[in-house]
Amino acid sequence: MTGTGEAAQDGLSHACGPTDVPLLNCTIGDALRTAAQRWGDDLALVSRHQDIRWTWAQSDHEVDRIATGLIAQGVGHGDRVGIWAPNCAEWAVIQFATARIGAILVTINPAYRTSEVEFALNKVGATVLVTAARFKTSDYIAMLREIWPARVPSLRLVVTLGDAPQAGCLRWADLARDADQAALDAAADAIDVHDAINIQFTSGTTGLPKGATLTHHNILNNGYFTGCTLRLSPADRICVPVPLYHCFGMVLGNLAGVTSGAAVVYPSDAFDPVAVLDAVGAEHCTALYGVPTMFIALVNHPALDAARLGSLRTGIMAGSTCPLATMREVMSRLNMTEVTIGYGMTETSPLTTQTATDDPVEYRVGSVGRVHPHAEAKVIGPDGAVLPCGEQGEYCARGYAVMRGYWDEPQRTAEAIDADGWMHSGDLATIDENGYVRITGRIKDTIIRGGENISPREIEEFLLDHPDIADAQVFGVADARFGEEVCAWVIARPGASVTPDAVLAHCRGRIAHYKVPRHVRVVTAFAMTVTGKAQKFEMRRMMEAELASADQC
Repeated sequence: MTGTGEAAQDGLSHACGPTDVPLLNCTIGDALRTAAQRWGDDLALVSRHQDIRWTWAQSDHEVDRIATGLIAQGVGHGDRVGIWAPNCAEWAVIQFATARIGAILVTINPAYRTSEVEFALNKVGATVLVTAARFKTSDYIAMLREIWPARVPSLRLVVTLGDAPQAGCLRWADLARDADQAALDAAADAIDVHDAINIQFTSGTTGLPKGATLTHHNILNNGYFTGCTLRLSPADRICVPVPLYHCFGMVLGNLAGVTSGAAVVYPSDAFDPVAVLDAVGAEHCTALYGVPTMFIALVNHPALDAARLGSLRTGIMAGSTCPLATMREVMSRLNMTEVTIGYGMTETSPLTTQTATDDPVEYRVGSVGRVHPHAEAKVIGPDGAVLPCGEQGEYCARGYAVMRGYWDEPQRTAEAIDADGWMHSGDLATIDENGYVRITGRIKDTIIRGGENISPREIEEFLLDHPDIADAQVFGVADARFGEEVCAWVIARPGASVTPDAVLAHCRGRIAHYKVPRHVRVVTAFAMTVTGKAQKFEMRRMMEAELASADQC
């Protein structure tokens, strides 16, 4: 077991995490092999919607079969393998199988539409894509037919999940081979713990998503220390309704499990409150993960009263600020007396701070905890100097968890990580005398909707493709359910007419649903500074006042 954080140093907003427990120095593939040796017959993975229950030994065997299949298909060290699917057992298998042979897993949001998946695959030069045939209203195969092979020249193999054959694709079952231990050992011998192993796309404030490139050392240790903070052991079972394509699911879920022996439970392919409540009761889950929106849905669901939640004790709430009332309900009605709050970024694997299981409730609401083991944090002013405790400035983090960089974007990497290795978050924060970090706002204008980071600039550029839109400004507005919602103000071209419905029709089915503006206003001008810069904070204030007034009518 290890704790988080130490007091701030010399009255300044600079804190270091404990270092009494050493960092792991193995690969993700090695970690799974060790788990199979230590806890072979113990439960490792439950995917309830697939009726799959695997022990650690079975999980290791399945990973070997798929890893061998990838090698047979010519996948080697450093090759990029995409996964475009909702939560399922195969997702975890491909995560560990690529790690076992040194390939780089590229996680693709299941909500992506054609243009977004085309960008992601081309950005990293993916050679293989593992994909579901469809999910919800998304027909993945139909979307791929639009772009492959002509518009994604690097992609030479598509592997489909499910039993139905797809023309030109290989079924998952046909990818698997009998384990070739010699080939697996040769692949493992070529891997270093600091090799890139995962690319996750993250939205910034300008332009298209960036590919945060993470290593074995980054994410395996982050999962390990998160599990230590939660006091996880082989006696625990983690309910993971958060998506696996995020660090939250694949690192804090899958990798916390493999380093602690705790079983991981997927209640459904995507978040469903009833499925979560059923899974916790049936599987005797002791930990539950989610963003505040998910927990709000659970504590307000009619099925809660009949749910069996006595096994729960801990978990993680992250992604946005948790209201005090929600925290109290999670602790009392969900029995999660040891729930923790975590904060981080995809670029930091993700967590750099976390509350302890025994922190007072006011710290679990008013702060994001103290600094994680082997991490370092500071709050700086505009001149880069570390500020005194309690003063607001930009939160920066340093240590093993900081990514290698943005894939093939050295300039954007240099803008984010300074010469001394500090990752600049763009978030405003304070650090108090006891080392507790509070996130107070954002320097950047990233929108965070239900835990999803959304780039306003990306949506603005998409809206400007509409022939009748001359200009667009996209920003977040407060929302009781999601924390923030996307709002777009647009100006029509001279002589043209555009309506909110036309803007929405332009977006739906072409960009991920969570990026589609919830509120659209057609205006003749934006709020501007005297120098002609758009004032998004003023537009946000005006829009929130308008929405509040409408709610009172």
